[in-house]
Amino acid sequence: MTQSDYGLDAARTAMVFFDALNAYLHPEDPAKRAAIDALGIVPRFARLNRAVRAAGIPVFYPAADHRPDLKDFASRVVDLDHEGQPGDPRPRMTKPPEVSVAGPAREVIPELAPQPEDYMIKKHRWSSFFQTHLELSLRTRGIDTLMLAGGAVEVGIASTAYAARDLDFNIVILRDCCFSARPDVEAIYMDRVFPIFARVLNADEAIGLIRPA
Repeated sequence: MTQSDYGLDAARTAMVFFDALNAYLHPEDPAKRAAIDALGIVPRFARLNRAVRAAGIPVFYPAADHRPDLKDFASRVVDLDHEGQPGDPRPRMTKPPEVSVAGPAREVIPELAPQPEDYMIKKHRWSSFFQTHLELSLRTRGIDTLMLAGGAVEVGIASTAYAARDLDFNIVILRDCCFSARPDVEAIYMDRVFPIFARVLNADEAIGLIRPA
């Protein structure tokens, strides 16, 4: 059997853009912006967005959401931060997310331009499913397959993918539409971890498998 034998039925597939926010994809820090630009991920997001909409695939935007006073954020004792740095001292307490305060940084990037029919999923932890309405919305649409894009790979993409797997969804992880500050870790997930419970495809490969509703 080949990938083409398992096409993506638009009527049963959802596009999930995870944390596709200005804070992460249009960061103010010049070095981080240069790194994102070098990936070419935003143009691929835009191309993927056009393709799924043309096919009638519903679009979901799980995005970080916290109270300004961070009363809903739980700091934990860890060894490394999200970028794999030990910090001083070690162990350390986790820091609040960059997108704690509402504003442009917490908005979906303009290249994806959310539409009225899209699903905005306010999430409070890494997983898009944890105490959100994502599963309910997917079930009521008769969806059994998720296409995942966004970042970070080892944080939100991984936790969302694990949750989707345990809820019996089929999963397609779009390798060239995912990102991480830790390329070595990203490669391990894409090459060794995700393939045991999901398909790992590039955006163009996935677009080629879409069967319009």
